[in-house]
Amino acid sequence: MYVARLLYPVKVLGPGDRLGIWFQGCPRRCRGCSNPELWEQDDSRQVTLSGVMELVSRVQAAGPIDGFTLSGGDPFYQPEALAELLPELNGITGDILVYTGYKYEELAASRPELLEQIAVLIDGEYVEELNRGSLLKGSDNQTIRYLREEYRPLYEEYLRGKPLQVQNFATENGIISAGIHKPGYREELLRRLTEKQAKEDTRI
Repeated sequence: MYVARLLYPVKVLGPGDRLGIWFQGCPRRCRGCSNPELWEQDDSRQVTLSGVMELVSRVQAAGPIDGFTLSGGDPFYQPEALAELLPELNGITGDILVYTGYKYEELAASRPELLEQIAVLIDGEYVEELNRGSLLKGSDNQTIRYLREEYRPLYEEYLRGKPLQVQNFATENGIISAGIHKPGYREELLRRLTEKQAKEDTRI
C-alpha cells in the first residue's frame, strides 16, 4: 500500500486524539486540493501492512488512540489496501473516519464490505467554490455519513460550536498542516513566506 504519512495526535479531523493516516494516490486533481503532493504514488512510499501496524503500535504505546482519520490522496483509490488495514484498525477502535472523493452510492455498490468497517464517511469531490469553512467537510457538496450510529452523538458534539482550525506538525521534511483549510490558503501561505524571506534579506 502507498501511505505518505502518519500524524499523531490529530485533533482537527474528528473527536479526541486521533491517528491520521494519509494515503498516496488520487486521480481527481481537484482544484484547490490541500494535498496535491499526494496525487501521485511514489514507490518510495510503498509500505506493507505490518510496517504500518508497527508504526501504529508505537503510537499506541506512547498515548491513547481515540480514533483514526484516513485521508489522502484517496484511501478508496487503494481498496485492497483498505481491505487489509481496516480490520487491524478496528481491533484498536471502531471510530474510523474516512475521506473519499467517491460517492457513497458508488462504494455501496462496489465495496460494501469496506463501508461496514467504517464509522464515519465524508464523501464527494472537493469543490473549492463550495468551501465555506465547515469544520469537517472540505466543501458543502460533501456529506458526513454516519455508518455506525453509535458514533453520531460523539461527532455531533465535536461539531457543535467548534471553530474552524488547522494543526501544524513539524517533520523532518518541514511543516505539515492538517485540517480543513480555507480557500486560497496555499497562495496566502506562499505570500507570507515570500514577505518573510524579503524581510530577512533586508537584514543581511
